[in-house]
Amino acid sequence: MSLLLGLVAACAWAFHDICVRGVSQKTRILPALLTVLVAGTVMLVPVAAVQGGFAEMTTKSYALAAVSGVVFGLASLSLYGAFRIGPVRLVAPIIGAYPVVSVGWAAANGTSISAWQWIAVIVVVLGVALVATLSDSEETHGETMRAVVLSVIAGIGFAATFAASQAAVRFGAEMPVILTGRVFAAATIGLILILRRERWNIDRSVLYLLLAMALLDATALASVTSAATFPHPEFAAVASSLFGLLTVILAWLILKEPMSRAQWGAVVMVFCGIGYLGV
Repeated sequence: MSLLLGLVAACAWAFHDICVRGVSQKTRILPALLTVLVAGTVMLVPVAAVQGGFAEMTTKSYALAAVSGVVFGLASLSLYGAFRIGPVRLVAPIIGAYPVVSVGWAAANGTSISAWQWIAVIVVVLGVALVATLSDSEETHGETMRAVVLSVIAGIGFAATFAASQAAVRFGAEMPVILTGRVFAAATIGLILILRRERWNIDRSVLYLLLAMALLDATALASVTSAATFPHPEFAAVASSLFGLLTVILAWLILKEPMSRAQWGAVVMVFCGIGYLGV
């Protein structure tokens, strides 16, 4: 079930990120992201009301859920920014490499990491470096570096989001944690919008697309968070990271984004390493 939930999340995020690429070219990022987060929260309210579980929530669970929401909001903002300035073939593999962060965190906390797992980490890092190098030959260096930095921030943020939200579920219940996280994510982006003195206005031509993105995003995050109640919840986080590979494939099929053999090789290299870390 953990693996299945992760795959559901991967498919949802892949389509979501293809939409992000299109939306980020047509409208401002902060209003678009806030719309997605608020709409996703509204969609979750009736589900949370029916499923319940609020009586099981503890102070620690609410705190962890709030942290996961704030981090998720900032990670999503970085993701939108990366897709706005960088090609999908560059951004998606870097963000999808977030399981490497999870492995590093586990090692720092005393978990034994095998030599093959470290080799897989190295393969992922080298693959990401190759993806960036190949893209740099076609994009301007400044744009490539900004896209890489934003992608790395987003990847680290998503790894932290999953860790915090799954920990929150262990001290509480699924839907209250998911809903709390969404509320704090929306509040974080809303606060940034206010501090930047931007107006929350959306072009009607992208409104329905944003609502679809909200549904996809909420479904994906709920799937990964819900895996905390099943054995090996980490499998959901790792499986969901395949969204990067699926996004690249969709960009090639739908957006007609060109891909050379070397770029395909680099992308496959990254996700083979990620796949081994999942095993």
